[in-house]
Amino acid sequence: MSLPPEPRANPALFGHDHAAAALRDAALSGRMHHGWMLTGPLGVGKATLAWRYARWVLAGMPAATPPGESPLFVPASNPLFARVAAGAHADLRALVPSTGEKGKKVIIRVEDVRELTRFLAMTPAEGGWRVVVIEELEAMNEQAQNALLKTLEEPPPRAVLVLTASAPDRLLPTIRSRVRRLDLFPLEEGLMGSVLARWLPDMTGDDRAALVRMAAGSPGRALTLAEGEGLAMAREVEGFLARLPRPDPRELHALADRLAAKRDGSAFATFFALLRDAIAGALRQAGRGQGAAPWMEGRGLAEWAGLWDMLGRLADETDTLNLDRKQAVLTGLSRLSV
Repeated sequence: MSLPPEPRANPALFGHDHAAAALRDAALSGRMHHGWMLTGPLGVGKATLAWRYARWVLAGMPAATPPGESPLFVPASNPLFARVAAGAHADLRALVPSTGEKGKKVIIRVEDVRELTRFLAMTPAEGGWRVVVIEELEAMNEQAQNALLKTLEEPPPRAVLVLTASAPDRLLPTIRSRVRRLDLFPLEEGLMGSVLARWLPDMTGDDRAALVRMAAGSPGRALTLAEGEGLAMAREVEGFLARLPRPDPRELHALADRLAAKRDGSAFATFFALLRDAIAGALRQAGRGQGAAPWMEGRGLAEWAGLWDMLGRLADETDTLNLDRKQAVLTGLSRLSV
């Protein structure tokens, strides 16, 4: 597996040239907004574009784009590129959700937001712009969002905040109203296939095609599935659905044992996520009049939608309350059986 660099060090941008061009054109036309919010599904490339824009601004906003390159291009050979990747630029600050127990991301703290306010009150150290990148803005609690709001309401001169959010509806309406929103969309299947062929050259074509289907246009999600047990869990989901409506109870117990065997809960979480994805995809297909999947027979679409929601709540409660995973699997899958 040839993994891409972290977003702050990634020179490549796939499928979002329109968004990069919108950022560039607004700046070069004199309509440089003090706050941008990049939205879209998890893993679709929001952070990569945010850091690309940050580099470009700090590099003096070069107007020219070399042939064959995406907008906002700064060559990796530029010393500024390495400084940004290393977090060594005096006029750049970044916030990402802090990491709590067991490596889980938790929140962006209000203390960190207040530190940004102090940073933005200073004169640019290198005479240009100051840039703040905040990833996963929805990880801010209300207190931190209110602290950020004060900066957005009274933006300092020659400063730009680039925010990313996968769930913008979780943010305060006043936050959303004071930034310019730029939506990023899932990549098309053909482009996803090309990206995965570049990153996963040793994987078989069939497995890459399966990842493309599962990832729903998100390169980041495809890599997460490839690194973990995504393909194996996808086969478990397909096998379970094929046995509906009356799977053998012994097979359900064996499946529950396999999913609960991983102490970190990764197999459990991936299985439930992929199962819900399969149900959601089948609902969309049936809703468009393209025919229902064989395993959906015997239940209406509204009932399947309720089961999709039930699985999500069950997975969340199991994780949050540290409930028994095997019992959660048996409970959820039994509800899907007739």
